[in-house]
Amino acid sequence: MSANPIAPGQEPLYETISSVLRHNIRSGRLPDGFVLIEGPIAKLMQTSRAPVQASLRMLNAEGLIHRFRGRGYLVGNGKTNSTPIRKPLEEFGFEIPNVSRSALAVRGTWQRVYDKVEAEIAACQIFGEFRVIETELANHLGVSRTVARDVLSRLNERGLIRKGATSHWLAGPLTARTLREKFELRSIMEPAALIQAADHIDHAQIVQVCGQIESGKLKDSAELEDALMRLCLGRAPNSALVEIISNNRLLLSAMDKALSDLGLPIDPVALDQYRTLFELIGSRQMSAATAYLKEHLRILSFKSLARLKIVALIPESESLPPYLTPV
Repeated sequence: MSANPIAPGQEPLYETISSVLRHNIRSGRLPDGFVLIEGPIAKLMQTSRAPVQASLRMLNAEGLIHRFRGRGYLVGNGKTNSTPIRKPLEEFGFEIPNVSRSALAVRGTWQRVYDKVEAEIAACQIFGEFRVIETELANHLGVSRTVARDVLSRLNERGLIRKGATSHWLAGPLTARTLREKFELRSIMEPAALIQAADHIDHAQIVQVCGQIESGKLKDSAELEDALMRLCLGRAPNSALVEIISNNRLLLSAMDKALSDLGLPIDPVALDQYRTLFELIGSRQMSAATAYLKEHLRILSFKSLARLKIVALIPESESLPPYLTPV
């Protein structure tokens, strides 16, 4: 017996976006060499960048697009040299088929609220274990239970929540062991991704980041972590590796933000480490940069464990949303 077809709007959002891009590439609307950048695509399809990133990685794996030294992807398999074409998608008659347009409208509902819920659920885990109540989540967001269920399914896929023995959704706790294991994964995967990405990094962008650090315009650790992921690690051609790294970082990034919101100061040593790391990457000393990244992650692991211990002295946040109940 064949499986029931998936109704429009029920497939993952990145698959819908992939279908639209695939349609425009195969129809010839987007020629070889056209530069695909996540921002303009997300704006055109009225979604966030995360599913666009996933769809671009999928098309890259299929050979319809490929990485190059600049930002984004080039249409084509990369076997022939193509001059990058940097123009708005609309100039090429970019088309969103009606069935995909309907799917984007349906899936876009949960996507518009997802980032907020993801941040809240990730941040709460520094305070312990919580039950996520689906009906309360729907009421809190002002959406249907179907949309709330879509959000929870995505959170489950990314490892931020799980089903308990009684089939309730649970989040946390973020323990010292969990933290150590996540940093162990980082120390294995991120240096490997940096090596793979070496030929795909736009070094002019890295030099720009170094200048922003030096001038004091860029000094937030979260922004520097994001820049490292977006401009370096995320350029690795192994899309599965990039996705695993991104998911593994989620809880750590949320913890750092939650602790910063509690008033913990900026770490000046971490800023110096990021400056050195970006300088090594910008000067194409990739072996030295890889070794330095491993050392940076080792130090960051110890500091993160120390920061986590501070939470034990802080009362649970009173601003936690109503759909989270302590276990």
